[in-house]
Amino acid sequence: MATLTAANGTREAVPAAAWRALGLGVAAQASGSVLVATPAYLIPLLHLQRGLPLAQAGLLSAAPTFGTVLTLVAWGAVADRYGERWVICGGIALTAVFAFAAAAVSGYTALGVLLLLGGAASASTSSASGRVVAAWFPRSRRGLAMGIRQMSQPLGVTVAALVVPSLAARAGISAPLLLAGSLAAVLALACAVGITTPPRPQGTQGTQGSDSTTATTRPANPYRGNRFLARIHLLSALLVVPQFTLSTFGMIWLITALGWNTAAAGALIAASQFIGAVGRILVGHLSDRVGSRTRVLRWVAVSGVAVMLALAAVGALHWPVAPAVVLVIASTVSVADNGLSFTSVAEASGRAWSGKALGIQNTGQFIAASVVGPGIGALITAVGYPFAFALVALTPLASIPLVPAQDRQRP
Repeated sequence: MATLTAANGTREAVPAAAWRALGLGVAAQASGSVLVATPAYLIPLLHLQRGLPLAQAGLLSAAPTFGTVLTLVAWGAVADRYGERWVICGGIALTAVFAFAAAAVSGYTALGVLLLLGGAASASTSSASGRVVAAWFPRSRRGLAMGIRQMSQPLGVTVAALVVPSLAARAGISAPLLLAGSLAAVLALACAVGITTPPRPQGTQGTQGSDSTTATTRPANPYRGNRFLARIHLLSALLVVPQFTLSTFGMIWLITALGWNTAAAGALIAASQFIGAVGRILVGHLSDRVGSRTRVLRWVAVSGVAVMLALAAVGALHWPVAPAVVLVIASTVSVADNGLSFTSVAEASGRAWSGKALGIQNTGQFIAASVVGPGIGALITAVGYPFAFALVALTPLASIPLVPAQDRQRP
């Protein structure tokens, strides 16, 4: 059991079960993210070799994201009532089933439906693993822990960027889906064995293994009488647009507009996602040191405007090296807000409501993300990449006035 120093100088214990649950939660969500990200990295094959229009390829890439939107709140409610362990391992097991089924079908319609169902199943890890962090870790290290937890999505995208294009080129589109299903199946078993549901707060009673409270002791709805959570949800949905724009269209931009080969473009996107994952940890740790999630969140939003405008500029100028450098920086900044906003939501909602609140948080983000594929694809077709990147900068700009002045902490 590790001990940590809190802001008031006391030593706070973090049991080994917390770190084990965090590690397995990260791995489980990363495996689900591999499936969700796979269609985006099939775009070069579908668009350049099979002639699928970019907007339609973007729609297919949005299918698992849209599926995630449909079930996030429901998974969060189940986690509030029955605990995190079986929500995580059960959902990721279903993800494996749908990935394997998607690998076996022919036709884009059936593939899209099964990708949607796979995304819906993988949503289980989003609300539940965030709830694990909020329950196990003290506030003095929660930003760091949530930053580690938020590595999962860019790590999954990194794996997809490295593996999917070359694997699909050699073995067809079913091979990456089989890989994603295999990863999910292994993680489902590992989570069933290794994750321990956090203990309930003393003085509360659960139901059927739940760590939530009964109706008589359940705290009041955190959305009533305060707009803090609504503002975090809305600004997070705006900030996710640059993130998914770059993860969906960054690779095809490098190939078609800048003349990169597929392997080099995939390697750069993978590097940018990995650096972004590390950046989430550093930003989370910074919020612990600063003592404020919202202050750092405002810095990230301002930076998001600057990097998208810089990307538009270097893309228009067609410089040889600068676009790659700026793309890595922009990708890192675009994912830096996630851990901060998730930590803010978990702390403001409290233990009894965190599953639903994190589900709502994710839902808003994934609604915005599901629009990015077809919407930004059509925008790029109409105005080109540089101007589209400049327009995307409007979303972090709109988020800046929504950042609350102070954090909200609920026991």
